[in-house]
Formats: sequence, C-alpha cells, structure tokens
Amino acid sequence: MQGSSLLPGLCFLLSLSGVMAQKTKGTCRQCPQDASCVNATHCSCHHGYISESRQQYFTYPLEICEEITPSETTNSTKELQQVVENIESLLTNKTVWGMEEGRNITATFTSILQKIESVVLETALKTPDQKLQKVQNRTVAVETRVVTDNCSKAVIFNLNAQMNSMDIHCSDVIQGNTQGPSVVAFVSYSSLGNIINATFFEEANETDQVYLNSQVVSAAIGPKRNTPLSQAVSLSFQHVKVKPSIKKVFCVYWKGTKEGGHWSMEGCFLIQANKTHSICSCTHLSSFAVLMAFHREEEDPALTVITYVGLSFSLLCLLLAALTFLLCKAIQNTSTSLHLQLSLCLFLAHLLFLTAVDRTEIKVLCAIIAGVLHYFYLASFVWMLLEGLHLFLTARNLMVVNHSSINRFMKKLMFPVGYGVPAVIVAISAASRPHLYGTPDYCWLHLDQKFIWAFLGPICAIICVNFVFFLLVLWILKRKLSSLNSEVSTIKNIKMLTLKATAQLFILGCSWFLGFLQIGPAAHVMAYLFTIINSLQGFFIFLVYCLLSQQVRKWFGEIIKSKSEPETHTLSSRFGPDSKPSEDK
Repeated sequence: MQGSSLLPGLCFLLSLSGVMAQKTKGTCRQCPQDASCVNATHCSCHHGYISESRQQYFTYPLEICEEITPSETTNSTKELQQVVENIESLLTNKTVWGMEEGRNITATFTSILQKIESVVLETALKTPDQKLQKVQNRTVAVETRVVTDNCSKAVIFNLNAQMNSMDIHCSDVIQGNTQGPSVVAFVSYSSLGNIINATFFEEANETDQVYLNSQVVSAAIGPKRNTPLSQAVSLSFQHVKVKPSIKKVFCVYWKGTKEGGHWSMEGCFLIQANKTHSICSCTHLSSFAVLMAFHREEEDPALTVITYVGLSFSLLCLLLAALTFLLCKAIQNTSTSLHLQLSLCLFLAHLLFLTAVDRTEIKVLCAIIAGVLHYFYLASFVWMLLEGLHLFLTARNLMVVNHSSINRFMKKLMFPVGYGVPAVIVAISAASRPHLYGTPDYCWLHLDQKFIWAFLGPICAIICVNFVFFLLVLWILKRKLSSLNSEVSTIKNIKMLTLKATAQLFILGCSWFLGFLQIGPAAHVMAYLFTIINSLQGFFIFLVYCLLSQQVRKWFGEIIKSKSEPETHTLSSRFGPDSKPSEDK
C-alpha cells in the first residue's frame, strides 16, 4: 500500500513541470530553415536534411540544416541496406547461435558481434562521400558517420539507432588518421537481449534479481580498431520496461574471453537514470546494455506465521458466522442477509489470498487471481456500505426492521449493488490496464501508473460515506432518546446496530488505513498491526453478530440441549427408572 507515499511527490512534480514548461516555452522559436521544433525544447532537421553538427536534436539557433542529395545516398544506402538484411538473417538463424547443436552461445555471440561491426565499417568506408547513413528494419538499426577532415573543431557526433544514442568526440573517430577517411558506427539490436540476457552477468549480489532492460547496442570506429579513447563516450538507453522499484542500475559491456564472454561493468559508469532512460559513460567501445536490479526483501517469518495462522482462524470464524446466519431462524432479516454476504465475500477473498496470492509462475493465471481478489475485497466493502445505508434508513424511519418498506427496498437494491458495482470497477480496470494485474512477486494490483487506486479509491470513498451515515444515525438517536415513547424498543435496537456497525467499520477500515501507513521508519510496526487486525476480521464478525447476540446464544443452547436429551433417554430406557448399573467385583 505504498501508493499513498507517491502523492506528495506527485504534487511537487506536477507543480515543477508547470514551472519548467513556462521556462522552456518558446525555446524552439528560432529553429533554422528546414528544421522544426520537437517537444518544445529542441530543433530537428526535416527529412532529407542533416544538421551541420550532425546532431539529430539541437538547440543552437545558428545551426544549419544541409540537404542530403539523392546522388549521394542511393547506391551506398542500398549496399548498407543489404548488409542490414544479412545481419537480420544471421541473428534469426537458430543454427548459427548453436541452439540446436548445444555450442557455447557466448563464444558465438562474441564472434558474430565482431563480424557485424567489421562489415558495417567496411561498407561505410567504401563510400566516404556519403557522410551519414541510416538503415533500420525490425531487428537491427544502423547509423554510420564518415569523417574526412582533421576535426579542427571540437565536434561531438551524435548517432542514433532506434531509441538509443551515442555521443563521441570527432578526434576519437579519426584516431590521428589524416591520410584517409575514418568512420564511426552505432548499431542497435532489438532482440539480442532475449539471447544474451542478465544471466551472463556475474557481478550482482545474490539478493538482487537482475534483468536486462535495454536493447543491446554496438559502437565501433575504423579503419583503426580497438584503439583507446581520449575521452569517454556517452550512451543513452531507453528502458524496455518501466520498473518503479528499481534499486540498482548497471552500465555493462560485453567482454569477450577465451571461454566465450560475459557482461562486465569495467570502464562503464552510470551518469543518470530515471524510469524511462539511463545515460552511461564508457571509456572504450564495445557492445553495451543496461542491466537493472530491484532488491528482494526477505520475508519476515513472524509476519508469515501470523498471516497464515490468523487468516486460517478467520476463515473458520467466517464459515461459522455464515452457517449461523443461514440456519438461525430467529435472527434472519435484512441485516442478517447483509452480514451473510459480507462474510461470504471475505471468506472467498481470504481463502484465495492464502492459497494463490503467490502463484506468479503463469502470468495469465496470476492476472486472473489478482482480478478475482480485487473483486471480492471490493465487494466486501460495498456490502459494508449497504449495511451503513440500511442502518441509516432504518433509523430515519424508526420502523421495525422486519416489517418495514425499507426491507423491501433493500432486497431489491442490495444484490445488484453488492455484486454489480465491484464487477463494473474491475471490468473497467481490466479493460484499461490488463497488464497491471499481477506483479513479479504477488498476484495483486501493480503500483505502476497509480493502478492500486482502482482498489484504494473505492475503499476510501466507502469509508467516508459510511462515516457520514453513522454520524447521521447518532444525530437521529440523540434527538429521539430525549423523549421516551412507544418507539423506545426500536431506538434501543437501532442503537445496538449502530454500535456494532461502527465497530465493524473500525475493524475493516482500520486494517486498510494501517496499510497506507506502511512507509518510513514505522513501516515494520504498521505491517504487524495491519496483519494482526486483518487476520481478526472473521473472528470479529463471528463475535459481534453471533456470540454476543442473545438470540444466537439461545439457539446454540437449544441445539446443545436437543443433542443431550436423546442420550438421557437412551440411558433411562436401558436401566429403568429405579435400576442401578451393576458394579464389577
């Protein structure tokens, strides 16, 4: 229930974004000819043009967009396009990767990356007049930049492939080569991360669950290869998935070894990271990626025991309460029907929670479990809302509950509302964000995009409305108790119902309120209180509505008496009224 902790930060970010929007508004008003504004912050040259600095996005108002003539691009681009198509065929060939023959996949990966880099560089150097080339298909994207001068200016080249980019100094591209052209290539692979994933990373802690959260990219310069850089390159990665609980970000490169290779952090450092992007700095060129980890919190064994023992006991009490509401004729009325539906919803929710909340192996099944849990817990609170409404209407009319028009009204209303409203909420939530049902650890609602408020929002609204109902009932009782009349017995019954309903609101609402408070230094204590009170819900319902009811206690007594009478009758008929059992000698 950590969604509440996001509210102050969210408000701050909203206000901050408004200020920044005002500050950045109009920064694109002086974009050069053949360029347009992007995101109200940068300029970008139109299709068929390239900036003089060779940067895709720029803010310098005196930048010039140069036209790329067809004669310069046609032949060379076709050749690079053919190279890219060959790369795609290579990457999708399972036999090449050794999947069928069981060869060392890391050694194959290292060899193939080196071949791809060499072919791309050689292709770009064949046409040095074509300074910039871009080719992309569904598997790979390539951008090359050829340098033919001596980099008299301190120029930084920006190369983009798919949603990733690299900044490299021109002096590092030419490497002192003034006799001929030099080239830098940037390649992005959309599917290599599925083959060479985070399992080939050996530097993470055992408590960290690490996964690859970017596309794999390669950077290379030619014709000189494997030469040291004078300045580090900057790599920007777009995350494949947004993970709000990220604890660590690793900038890694593929390090080839005699055994094959693995991901390594050597020479790569994280500069900046947010939910959608990471920026890394590396002192060498290779193939790069971003790995991420979120810390696995160890489960508290005491909390686990309390949860399982408490909820098991609560399930037993809820079952006994439901049987009592069904079988005890003396208490059957509209209020009892509301109690029964509440008990059934809580029973099913707790039972599913105990048996299936951690069944995350099958994603679709976990999403279904999360949706069903969402439904039954919401239904429990909606039935509690109906109890508050029934109590208020009864107090307002001061009629006998069993013979009032309210009884007929509630019978028509309670089932469509009690089970229909939660179904509508869950249906809308599932239709709008089905992927947010189920988390990596539990089958419950995800915290991404504030999705948890699909549950917390209705609960907060129900608790507030019920609180208003109870205040109105107390106000009515105060007025009526000032005078004694024929309605005094009804007022007494309503007063008792109000006390029970208020206690019920406290026990059910208090547990989820404590869930809101599981942040900061008191989170551990609040977790214990939340678990204990949540585990006592079933016991409370059975205690208040069954054990403390005089009619139910009388019914229990009659059941016990009816069971003892046949035994007495059997003994009397066996020995007679005056006979005594013989004693053994």
